[in-house]
Amino acid sequence: MAKQSAPTVVGRGLGGELRQMRRARRLTGSGVATQLGWQPSKLSRIETGQQGIRLEEIAALLAIYGVVGEERKRLLDMARRGREPGWWETHSVGLTPWSRTFIRFEAEATRIVGWEPLLVPGLLQLPEYTSALMKACGVAPADAQARVAARLGRQAILARDEPPELSLVIDEMVLRRPLGGRRLMARQLHHLIEMADRPNLTLQVVPLACGGHSGLDGAFVLFDFDRLPPVVHLEHRISSIFLEKPDQVDVFRREADTLARSALSPVESVKLIAQVAVEHERE
Repeated sequence: MAKQSAPTVVGRGLGGELRQMRRARRLTGSGVATQLGWQPSKLSRIETGQQGIRLEEIAALLAIYGVVGEERKRLLDMARRGREPGWWETHSVGLTPWSRTFIRFEAEATRIVGWEPLLVPGLLQLPEYTSALMKACGVAPADAQARVAARLGRQAILARDEPPELSLVIDEMVLRRPLGGRRLMARQLHHLIEMADRPNLTLQVVPLACGGHSGLDGAFVLFDFDRLPPVVHLEHRISSIFLEKPDQVDVFRREADTLARSALSPVESVKLIAQVAVEHERE
């Protein structure tokens, strides 16, 4: 019998997709498990990312769910990558496999720690700001519409009864870049001020007076979960990587702490955001 691999980032993302497929077909976990001769707990562990899955097992699940063609090939390829620690994914347009995994991690995380030196964090973006970003980056209108919709959908986690804890640090340059024009930017900054009043959100700004700092290397997001290991996400224009090794995650956790210490306090950060919003309105 082939040795079963431990679940990794890809395996956890794959498990979530399998769970969504089963629910979309209105099948119970116990019913599917019975067809395969499994204990229901096995399917549950696979779907929650607590147990890895062999290729022959996912092939059997896809047969039950009636998944064929390119979608079957994509999921089997994903399962093969699931044996590898970490996950590097390249893409061109539209929503990609890593996008779906990122959204799932965001929805399942109990705490999200993020650093953004260039842009307003996605969970705090107005739809008009997101649209302006897509246009500025040269994203095709059809793909831009899908991405804007997906980003709005992601923000639904903030309205949950028990939303995740958010600790977000941004650079002052994020506030001063008039993406979409100064009027839109002023509205976006007022939205940040409103969001910063939420009890689950800590928003800080690293002032330009800080000069150079290690956060200039680029943005990152760190996800903490209730019962699963943390994951760090890094993104580039045409690629994305998930890191899960403890020493890798520790590097970014320390970096997040360093940036928070370099930033203004949450109260002073809101004052700066309000000041810059007024400057945009006056221009």
